[in-house]
Amino acid sequence: MIHILYFASLRDRLETESENLSLEGVTNIAQLKEKLAARGGIWAEVFAGDEPVLGAVNQEMAQEDTPVGDGDEVGFFPPVTGG
Repeated sequence: MIHILYFASLRDRLETESENLSLEGVTNIAQLKEKLAARGGIWAEVFAGDEPVLGAVNQEMAQEDTPVGDGDEVGFFPPVTGG
């Protein structure tokens, strides 16, 4: 089981700020995004669309191949720009 947090506009679009999810078939960030996109609708738009979604595992920036394990905390957020 992993704990997923959704931040900023993702939280608003997905209408949830967090959830717990089984790791069945998931070993890295890319597979987790695929599992979330498979829900369809807005989930597919967010996680399989053209917009980039950044991830972090246990509060460390993650790449698509970053491993995800039982008990991890995963955060997803849109890219942030500053001025």
